[in-house]
Amino acid sequence: MSVVDLVLIGRNEGARLVAALAAAEGQARRIVYVDSGSTDGSLDAAHTAGAEIVTLDLSVPFTAARARNAGAARVLAVDPPDYIQFIDGDCAIVDGWTRQAAAHLDARLETALVTGWRAEIHAEASPYNRLCHWEWRRPAGEIAACGGDMMVRSGAFQALGGFDPTVIAAEDDEFCTRLRKAGWRLERLPAEMTRHDAAMTRFGQWWRRAERTGHGFAQVGQLHPEYFATERRRALVYGLAVPVAALVAAALSPWLALVVLLAYPLNWWKSAAGLRRDGLNPRSARVLGLLLTLSKFPNLIGMARFHLRRARRAPMRLIEYK
Repeated sequence: MSVVDLVLIGRNEGARLVAALAAAEGQARRIVYVDSGSTDGSLDAAHTAGAEIVTLDLSVPFTAARARNAGAARVLAVDPPDYIQFIDGDCAIVDGWTRQAAAHLDARLETALVTGWRAEIHAEASPYNRLCHWEWRRPAGEIAACGGDMMVRSGAFQALGGFDPTVIAAEDDEFCTRLRKAGWRLERLPAEMTRHDAAMTRFGQWWRRAERTGHGFAQVGQLHPEYFATERRRALVYGLAVPVAALVAAALSPWLALVVLLAYPLNWWKSAAGLRRDGLNPRSARVLGLLLTLSKFPNLIGMARFHLRRARRAPMRLIEYK
């Protein structure tokens, strides 16, 4: 029977980490918790749960990629597992997932990575949580990339050198892109994998998360120009080109500026229609469609932040929203 070790990463997750550790019990041979400078009771919670603990050097900027690599290094150092299950500290793994995922990898040697469905545990607490829930529920089958909850073949992980620790957002997309370029297949199984707690109840949190997403669009795009190309183009069009065009048009005629600005309600209508096709009710589709339209502005800010940091050779520090 194939061996699975679980790497759980976190920073100041509080009760979410306690729930994650409890859910992980019995799901893998070893549980390794990697802490990125927590100041709450995270280390005590991991010790009480019996997890192996890895603490990151506080003098080096934290990234999720760096944390996952540190956890993987621990499980690969002695008696390596066949597969590594990565889980974020705000997620609780669903009972039986690791067995199902490992069995799938056992049967498909061409597949290096499998993921499943995340579910937002408080999806109705805010429109921002509902948007996360929708993002997590993508169709099953072969995929281009996935989020940080994933099971990976140890050999494939080692061959690629793990995650890129300099990528502060969408590091999972970047890792997946390199896996695909190396000839591996990636799959999403039609199965529940984790319960996620985004804990986003304020507009400012959502805005910061969208900034971080834009930073990922730019940074991963710098490494793989073909990836996130559509997302970068949308941010440039709706976050920059349309406002500039509206200002130029306003100098000629206010009515012409209004015509240009119709691009936003049109984008909202198209987004809402797409969400309806995905099964959302009309009201949720309208609200989440508005967030998707507005997201182009913080996305653009995040993209600009990456390029400014890169030009100044400044550290790529985390953009946190919790």
